[in-house]
Amino acid sequence: MNQRRPALQLYATAPYPCSYLPGQMARSQVVSPGELVGAPVYDQLIAQGFRRSGMFTYRPHCDHCQACQTLRIPVAQFRPNRSQRRTWQQHRQLSVRVIPPLLQPEHFALYQRYLQQRHGDGQMEHDSPADYEQFLLRSHVHTRLLEFSSIDPSGQEPPQLRMVSVVDLLGHGISAVYTFYDAASAKGLGTWAILWQIQWARQLGLPYLYLGYWIAACPKMAYKARFMPHEVLIAGRWQRVDG
Repeated sequence: MNQRRPALQLYATAPYPCSYLPGQMARSQVVSPGELVGAPVYDQLIAQGFRRSGMFTYRPHCDHCQACQTLRIPVAQFRPNRSQRRTWQQHRQLSVRVIPPLLQPEHFALYQRYLQQRHGDGQMEHDSPADYEQFLLRSHVHTRLLEFSSIDPSGQEPPQLRMVSVVDLLGHGISAVYTFYDAASAKGLGTWAILWQIQWARQLGLPYLYLGYWIAACPKMAYKARFMPHEVLIAGRWQRVDG
């Protein structure tokens, strides 16, 4: 006798303080059971505005706010602006390795420094290695780490880790999950990581780079809209923005 697989269900969380807009309350719509969200299912969900955090797949489901908008870049049409071209030249000597999502002490130390520099007012600053692993490394999809290092031209010094990006490889694109780096060492590293991922998506023949949620009123999210053209999911339809 064939047993039917359990169907995916959506449930709404209780309200919680919004991480992006002060004084606002947020809710999320979560996909359950999470273990059924493998790569083919996630490909469909991310095109509908969902996103993953570890093993959880969710999308904003706020009662009176629609500020969070899913943003993706059609990589074939992307054209860098002057600032982005300058950033690309500034860091183009970085070496990049694509590696499995395994917990590495050097990565976690960089992650801690990043949180202290950029998010010192939040709870994530106190994340443990287990928190880090659960947040970024665990998934049921094709997750990879991009390890960006500077190389000593003389070969006398070992490579110096500068940045790590967590990405999911999709059937129709790349999803940029999270990037962390030493913000005190150089400017523009986060932008450079996105530019590199755009190039990588082109090489892989994938049409989109997903940047997650963009919130116009949140300064920390402003950088996403600077990549032109991009597409925003509004009322279930992808709408192109050319700037």
